[in-house]
Amino acid sequence: MTESKATNELKDYADGWIQEKQNTGVPTFLKFAYIVIAGGAFAYLLIFMNGEVDHATRGVFVRQFNAATQSSSGFMYFVAALIAIFAIITVKFAFSKFHED
Repeated sequence: MTESKATNELKDYADGWIQEKQNTGVPTFLKFAYIVIAGGAFAYLLIFMNGEVDHATRGVFVRQFNAATQSSSGFMYFVAALIAIFAIITVKFAFSKFHED
């Protein structure tokens, strides 16, 4: 009898590979982890867009490589925009009110 009650409280995803309790929301630490991870990826991309050109030992090689390959700043800003859009959607989803489907 307790087995049937326990199975009713669990919700299966991916044909039983993932299970969670029904009526549970996103944990608070995970909500803020989305912000920190997406913000870190965005900042890292903008800071090191052209490589680590100011590094003491390999900065010279990075600058030579950039001169030879002509990096595309437009594409990197496009990737940064994609990161920002992903962050906005993910944070909006995480902080929205939970509802059971």
